[in-house]
Amino acid sequence: MRVFRKIFSRVVIFSLGIFLQLLWLFFLMFKLSEYYFPIALFLNLISLIAVLFILYRPGNPMIKMAWIVPILVFPLFGGIIFLISGGKGPKRKLAKALAQSQTLIAPLLPESPIDDTTSIRAEDKYIKGQCRYLTNYGFPYYQNTETRYYDNGRDGWLHMLEDLKKAERFIFLEYFIVKPGIMWDAVLAVLKERAAAGVEIRMLYDDVGSITYVSRKYAREMETLGIKCVTFNPYRPVYSVVMNHRDHRKIMVIDGHTAYTGGINFADEYIGEDLRFGEWKDNVLRLRGEGVRSMCIMFLHMWNALRPTDTTEAMRQYMPRSEDISDIRCSGVVQPYGDSPVDSEPMAENVYLNIINQAVDYLYIVSPYVIIDTETNRALCLAAKRGVDVRLMVPEIPDKKMIYHLTQSYFPELIESGVKIFKFTPGFVHSKVFVADDRLAVVGSINTDYRSLYLHFENACLLVDHPEIPAVKKDFEDTFPRCELVKLKERRFNLFYDAYLSVLRLFAPLL
Repeated sequence: MRVFRKIFSRVVIFSLGIFLQLLWLFFLMFKLSEYYFPIALFLNLISLIAVLFILYRPGNPMIKMAWIVPILVFPLFGGIIFLISGGKGPKRKLAKALAQSQTLIAPLLPESPIDDTTSIRAEDKYIKGQCRYLTNYGFPYYQNTETRYYDNGRDGWLHMLEDLKKAERFIFLEYFIVKPGIMWDAVLAVLKERAAAGVEIRMLYDDVGSITYVSRKYAREMETLGIKCVTFNPYRPVYSVVMNHRDHRKIMVIDGHTAYTGGINFADEYIGEDLRFGEWKDNVLRLRGEGVRSMCIMFLHMWNALRPTDTTEAMRQYMPRSEDISDIRCSGVVQPYGDSPVDSEPMAENVYLNIINQAVDYLYIVSPYVIIDTETNRALCLAAKRGVDVRLMVPEIPDKKMIYHLTQSYFPELIESGVKIFKFTPGFVHSKVFVADDRLAVVGSINTDYRSLYLHFENACLLVDHPEIPAVKKDFEDTFPRCELVKLKERRFNLFYDAYLSVLRLFAPLL
């Protein structure tokens, strides 16, 4: 029965639909073979136009090269494939809806200009510049925000349940994966109980992230339970890289005063109940106070783009209320932020690059996927060469073998430059964390790969001089002894494997 369900699952049926479309395209080309020369001339012209378009438009050179090479190698079909897939960003309809939603939420953002009087490490222009960068793009900084860092998914999940049970007004959820099991079933039980008690609940989940776990009618099932639910970018049998643009965010907001983010989704592996990849190492960040405002605004921005519901005035009721946060006093700064493939600003990557380039004493990074462009690779190497203790933690047991081979292809140059690479030997690390110099930390959903940095909707939280930063650093210090330090080994030349890695590196932006 399980095999039957897999064969007739949405992903199989829709993927078959895409394959048949491509097969039909090639069949038409074959049937028109007697007109080969004029058709070939026309298709080559399209490929040339596509290459010129790629060169002209702004963007990452590595991504451009990943498209230009196959177009030039296969000029008959390369241009056509690019025009119907790679030439598209997110749907124009979605981009327009997000822009309209942005006008609604703009008045809710507090003014937080950063100038010479701003009390963010006034003596450190680099840190102030990092905060200014995010502020200029609509993500203010906040003080008086408590945070708690959980170094594993189970503890974070248990505290989520406690806070969810206390919800009195509303709950917002935005996650990439929803998978029925111990973890999600416990959350859903609380959501149903709170919905029955009159608490407003809104839920966003990504269709591709959850496609093999829930039915296409799952959103409607949630509605029958009193949970307002929207599926992000439903998977359809159309060949288009628009399907690559996913909602990879992890956002939970409770009553406007408490929020969660981090690496975990709602599936049993995140709490150690599914051991397919050994021990699953992840994290959760809890916020309480003024900084929850931006978490709430990010959710409402996406929600009202997909399901227009609120006016600006209506959304004010979801912002932090003074009576709920007036007693919260905390030093340091938090700056929740999001990134989007709709705009041309690679914000997530730029935040990471700023931290790498400005690190002085140490920089610790953990990410399940390390698929980096030339700029980030060079920045890491230069940081190590100028004496920064750069450490990168990756899994020992991968969840995607091809991506893991690609990750390993970066090791030799990084290690030769002085970067220390640690493999988490008990299993898989899914955390996405940067911490540097006891001054800055980033915790969120953003991997160090092209998908997170260019194709997905993502979110994270920047901590500056915050009292929780030592807890983030301690997580690394406690985990390094459980890892294996990767060393360069002399190996024999392997033509086929080296060629395989070279091809992977070339097409990395498209994987």
